[in-house]
Amino acid sequence: MSKSSLIIIRTILAKLSSGEFYSGQALANDLGLSRTSVANYIKQLKELGLDIYSVKGRGYSLSSAITLLDPVQINAPKRVKRPAILVHEITDSTNIQLQQRIKSGTITELGSAIVAEAQTAGRGRRGRNWYSPFGSNLYFSMYWRLDHGMQGAMGLSLAVGLAIVRTLKHYYSVIAKLKWPNDVYINDKKVAGILIELSGQANADCDVVIGLGLNINMPANASSNIDQPFTSLAQHTVLPIDRNKLIVYLQQELIHILTEFSQSGFAGFVNEFNDVNQYQNRLIKIITAEEQLGICRGVDDQGALLLETKQGLQTIFGGEVSVRGQN
Repeated sequence: MSKSSLIIIRTILAKLSSGEFYSGQALANDLGLSRTSVANYIKQLKELGLDIYSVKGRGYSLSSAITLLDPVQINAPKRVKRPAILVHEITDSTNIQLQQRIKSGTITELGSAIVAEAQTAGRGRRGRNWYSPFGSNLYFSMYWRLDHGMQGAMGLSLAVGLAIVRTLKHYYSVIAKLKWPNDVYINDKKVAGILIELSGQANADCDVVIGLGLNINMPANASSNIDQPFTSLAQHTVLPIDRNKLIVYLQQELIHILTEFSQSGFAGFVNEFNDVNQYQNRLIKIITAEEQLGICRGVDDQGALLLETKQGLQTIFGGEVSVRGQN
């Protein structure tokens, strides 16, 4: 999508962001376009996942008001200097964009991040598509580095999950749970996912891209694009959610947790994780090359899942593993 098209799309959204109706003719006049061109841009926005109503005689309206990402507000000077956060309108994947900048050397500061209004190729675990509608959620990737190589990343996704849980509790009074190894749940429904991607040698310094998708106010039509129960943060708090502020909150909490993780590993987080473990002391099924049933007994100092079976306590590490709660 061209830069001029992005400017027009952002202008249209700025006018519709209040949730009130805005006539197609008024939009055409303001933008110096034909009503047909305006209708085509509205169609593109719908294809990006936005719920936009079109009512004859009234014009266009978003199903609910939105606040657009504002790079000036996000990167506003603070008393304590923060790493920069780059804001994209529409991108393929924030993880991909961050990886490219790390490789080229344009991003070198730990804690630097990229966020986007929408992703066209968002990815989840095991290469699954991550549905990324425009302006509705948070798509966030942050750079970190581990001195002890890929082996030092054991439990990293769990620590990142704790950063999300802490942020939701502190700023929005929402109690979230963690599903091992990389999902965040509210009331038994998924609200966020984490994708950690590493590059480097097994026993040398390792670059880390930490990607997360957090549902803020998922459009009503999202269920046709998602194959599991999901929820949005807005459904669980009466407090206002400004994504610009939320991005800063998350960056700060992630830097705080990752600094501790880099120094001491996951051991110091075990009790905190087990306290918010979605399946703690529940019967679960582990799906790998074969299925195993057992009672989830939390995680160990490396973030491995502890499964109590008839054969004894089994240690389950990351990889191609899925966890399913059993009734």
